[in-house]
Amino acid sequence: MRTRSVIPARTAAFLLFIGLTASVRAADFAAPRPAAQGAAYADWSGSYLGLEGSASGSYGAYAFGPTTIGGRPVAAFRSGDSTGRSDQGRNATTAVGGLFGGWTWQTGPWVYGVEANLDAANLNRPVASTLAGFGYADVDPAFTIVRARTDLYGSLRARMGYSFDRYLIYGAFGLTGANARFQATYPDLDTGGQNTARRELGYVGFTLGAGVQYAITDHLALGIDYRYVGLGGSRRFALGVVPGDTGGPVTTRASFTSNQVLARLMWFPDGLRVPPDPDETAPHDPDNGDTGRFSLHGQTTLIAQGTPGFRSPYVGAQSLIPNQARQTTTATIFLGFRLTDTTEVYYNPEFSQGFGLSRTLGVAGFVNGEAQKAGAPFPKLRSNRYYVKQTINLGGETVDVPDGPNQVATRYDSERITLIAGKFALGDFFDGNVYAHDPRVDFFNWSLWGSSAWDFPANLPGFTQGVYAEYNRPEFAIRAAYTQVPKEPSSDVLDPRVFRRAGLNAEFEQRYVLPGLDQPGKLRFGLFSNVGVSANNREVVTLTQFGAFDDINDAAAATRRPRRKTGGYVNLEQALTPELGLFARASLNDGRTENISFTDIDQSFSGGLSLKGKAWDRPDDTVGIGAAMNGLSPSHRAAFAAGFYGLLIGDGRLNYGTERALETYYALNLTKFVTLTFDYQFIDNPGYNRDRGPAHFFASRLHADF
Repeated sequence: MRTRSVIPARTAAFLLFIGLTASVRAADFAAPRPAAQGAAYADWSGSYLGLEGSASGSYGAYAFGPTTIGGRPVAAFRSGDSTGRSDQGRNATTAVGGLFGGWTWQTGPWVYGVEANLDAANLNRPVASTLAGFGYADVDPAFTIVRARTDLYGSLRARMGYSFDRYLIYGAFGLTGANARFQATYPDLDTGGQNTARRELGYVGFTLGAGVQYAITDHLALGIDYRYVGLGGSRRFALGVVPGDTGGPVTTRASFTSNQVLARLMWFPDGLRVPPDPDETAPHDPDNGDTGRFSLHGQTTLIAQGTPGFRSPYVGAQSLIPNQARQTTTATIFLGFRLTDTTEVYYNPEFSQGFGLSRTLGVAGFVNGEAQKAGAPFPKLRSNRYYVKQTINLGGETVDVPDGPNQVATRYDSERITLIAGKFALGDFFDGNVYAHDPRVDFFNWSLWGSSAWDFPANLPGFTQGVYAEYNRPEFAIRAAYTQVPKEPSSDVLDPRVFRRAGLNAEFEQRYVLPGLDQPGKLRFGLFSNVGVSANNREVVTLTQFGAFDDINDAAAATRRPRRKTGGYVNLEQALTPELGLFARASLNDGRTENISFTDIDQSFSGGLSLKGKAWDRPDDTVGIGAAMNGLSPSHRAAFAAGFYGLLIGDGRLNYGTERALETYYALNLTKFVTLTFDYQFIDNPGYNRDRGPAHFFASRLHADF
């Protein structure tokens, strides 16, 4: 298959749009309005203009029906929504972008206004199934019989919101319109000919949405805007003629719905009144009236990522696909409440939308840490964390802990026991590393921000339920957790039988100061022993080779039972200077069974450097470079070579080679709350397959928090 060697133009355009924020941040288009005295929120009143765009952050589908062929009714059917693969084995890539403008009025912190936008689009939707209704029961199901395309959107919306600090959070509703072009191709199975029909329609409907924007200067703001677009059913229209004795004229109706997430750059020609930045150095002091009883924080992260063409001689169900782009978006609220001096409760609702490249498949050390296996084409709300935290103080020096995400401002003893019960991610407490642990602010690659052979128990977004305990002293900490495992590999349902199937994870953390450098470091040793329902790699290969099953995946499904998987990791975090840090990880599991939660890796080695930008007068910027090497056990290799599909990978066959990754990023700190990151990754042997790749990945990440 011939592949292109450049990144798709729509992907590059989106990355360029995000990149514009770096060059225009310091622009001064007019004299700024003076900040309101004592105001705790920005004044957004006045006019504004802007650019908005999304690369594969728009998902939607056309619904057709009622439909008749020659006067005979057929079953309703839908077009694809760009989340699956087309008949050529490629992931459909869509883009939406254009201009908007509006006017805002403000009363105190309450904001209201009107806004209009006009966006060009590349929303191309094929019909994926239901061909039998057109009389084509014997045609390959991948054959496309109807295709719908939308090129232009426009809307007029009212916005209402609330301003705090430099942020504006708002809801919006209004009218929207779009064009639609339909093309139908009906083959004549007897003669080999075909009939083709085209039809253009205009639609008017409604839109609902919400968004957040942040003033990065007195004239510029960045934002993320979500919209639901509903375009009602059209009048019935003719769409060609199906040939043959059972055919006839086709009539149908079509409606369209879409979920869109767009990044925005806004210009306020009259300037904004923005409050001064709060004093970041003021310490928390419970004795001066700061009880720290409540904690409220939030974050939103938008990642746009694309890959150009690479060698891909064949495609399996879980292969990495060339020439595509994808976008993921998350938004989280971190709520905390201190019940007593030593008891706290936390709750984290989170919205997420989007998929990783190839629907988060094809690379064992996946290239986007925000891409969940529970991706969705619409904003999906989950209660990702809810837990109670009890601290037992045992003495020593007191430690003032400032307010932060999932941390109410409080005071602890340096020697203490911490107990937690509820829902959380094991990565919240284990395998930490200040230089490589959070894909929202540092490395993207799964094998760089985590010990990737650690098959930690979790549901699809990465969370579990259970209990956690930690004993902490200034020089070391010991921690352990007993949690639920998924009911079967890569399941979103956690197994309730925790006394028969559960995960046990433990870690020892040693803190020290490196002699000679006088710089702090940490060394973590982790062990895990998880019992989950899984298949034995060697067993399923043998059953398939002896003909008991035609498909090795059927053999795996039939032989899954509770089995134990064990392993461990070593994690190094070392400051070399106040600005330069080193990290390294090594992890290993027994490799006898299929992985149940994280990814298809049995051994992994990774490391790299993280450098702050003080040397070039950008002390809050960060440059990172890291490398990783992942491998499979011999029995796991044999399973994939026989056509096995794992958690993330599966080409249908395997010419084994270690999967190697190189990543570098630059995180540009725009303000105290907003960071723009540019990222590049190189993956050799994606999915351990020498027949595929090497592949290059380009990404931008916009992260805001408060």
